[in-house]
Parts: sequence; C-alpha cells; structure tokens
Amino acid sequence: MDLQFRKITLEDREPVQRIYMEYPSMSCTRSFANTYLWARYYKVTVAEAGGTYVFRSENEEEMGVKTSFAMPAGSPESVKQAVAGIMEYCRELRIPLQIYSVTEQDFELLNELFPDTFTISYSENDEDYVYEREKLITLAGKKYHGKRNYINRFHIEHPDWTYESITHDNVEDCFHMALKWRNENGCDDDPEKCAEMCVALNSLRLMDELSLRGGLIRTEGKVVAFSVGEKLNEDTFDVHIEKAFADIPGAYPIINQQFVLHETEGFKYINREEDVGSEGLRIAKRSYHPVFMVRKGVAVLKEDVSRRG
Repeated sequence: MDLQFRKITLEDREPVQRIYMEYPSMSCTRSFANTYLWARYYKVTVAEAGGTYVFRSENEEEMGVKTSFAMPAGSPESVKQAVAGIMEYCRELRIPLQIYSVTEQDFELLNELFPDTFTISYSENDEDYVYEREKLITLAGKKYHGKRNYINRFHIEHPDWTYESITHDNVEDCFHMALKWRNENGCDDDPEKCAEMCVALNSLRLMDELSLRGGLIRTEGKVVAFSVGEKLNEDTFDVHIEKAFADIPGAYPIINQQFVLHETEGFKYINREEDVGSEGLRIAKRSYHPVFMVRKGVAVLKEDVSRRG
C-alpha cells in the first residue's frame, strides 16, 4: 500500500468525523479539530488507507526529524490495512515505526491484529483528565471548597459579571482578550505558548467550520475569560481551549464552571485533555479531581526495540 500524504483541509472534517463517531474513543486526540488546529505546529499531513485516514507528524529534533503516526480509527479491518501501510512506509524509508496516542483499548486491538509485533510505553504527561460533568457544575463537597470560595469571591468583586455563548456578535471581543493575554504572558518568547495562542485564535476564527462551541465571561463590559470545545463522542465533551486573566481571582474557576453548565448539556463526561508535563497545569487539573484518566502511549515494533538494544 502506497501512502500518499498531503496537507489536511477543512474538507477532510466530515469524513474523518464520521469515522470518529462510528468508532468512538475517550482520547482527546480523536478529534479532527485538534488535529487540524495543531497541524502546522506538529507538521501533520494525512493519507487515505483501507477506508480510514493515517495522520503523520514530523517533529524536528536535535538528531533530525522524528516521524510518527496517530493511531488509526475505524473497523478492525480498516485499522489493520492502515497499520500495515504504515509498516510498509517505514520499511521503505528505513525509519523507526512509532504510533502515538495509542489507548489501552487500541493496544489490545493492535495485539489482536498483529500478534507479538508491538510494544508500548505510556507517559503520565500524555494522560487525559476526564471529569463528571455534574461535579464540575455543582462543585459540591469538601474537596471543592477552595473552588467555591474563588467563585464566591468573583461574584462579590464583580457583581455585574455575565456569561455569554460565543457568537458572531461577540467573538471579536474574545480576539481582543486573547491578544492581550498573549502580550501579558510572554508568548512571543516561548514557541510552545505562541503555538498554543495561534491555536486559540484559530479556534475562534473557525468555530463554525469546525463545529466548535464557545463561551465567555464578561465584567465591566470586557471579556476576562473564554473557553472553546466540542463533542468528542456521545457522552463526552472535550474542552480544547480555556483562557482567563490570572490576575483576576476566580476567573478560571468561573469560566470552567459556567462553560460546562451552559455548553455541555446532555454529556456525562468532560475531557480536559493532558497536562503535557507542566507542573502548574498538573496541579490545576488534579484539583478538580478527575473521575478517571485516559492513558495514551507510543507503540513501536518489537524488532526495532531489540535492534536498538
């Protein structure tokens, strides 16, 4: 199978999402919007194989370019053909095979389709934090006492605050807030922060095209926080973007609560994605007490491991 990789386009969204909805996952990487928005930073391209799609990422490293592939989604037969295509592609180019975002369920399938072929390693940095929706809204119980205090303080200090769903009428205000956030957080001097802000701005620009939902908090007429996400599967909503001014106490807790309250009705779980190894993010995400984590690993060929050994 000859994989022909090309640039991802918005026209790919509908067929990719159709596969994702038919073969759902709890992993935040099983999102076309996430893949599309980060494609420039991670140099992601796509090829069609076996009735599904193969996403290739090429990251520049000190030792050269590292090529890896997202775990394909689809029927077992489609996944088998896609993975076989990846294996052939890597053999021809004489590069190591690496498949990322492999959940524990994905690895079980890989072992069924290719017995005794792959090994996997998991990283805590890549685990998704998944919460119960109702708990993020009510914040009931002692363990959420601190969150309730921050929100109460926000109510007292900003009695005029309002929540709004993001629409064509107010999205420009979110752009202004995001640009101010970028200037205040040194994004121009940090490539990863800069990339994250580009993703946030593009998510606002392409909300309709990517079927995203957004919400904002306003005080004294100005936006102080906003959030953007989308349906991940029938019972899970994925929060992609959350920005707030850190110097406004309670801004982050209240956008977290209000966005989930107003934009995620009908979902049981909220996926708030990874902490990517950031200690600050890890503390913040753990403080909301996830109901479970989605482990994601990197699968490689056992023969490549033994060769390196």
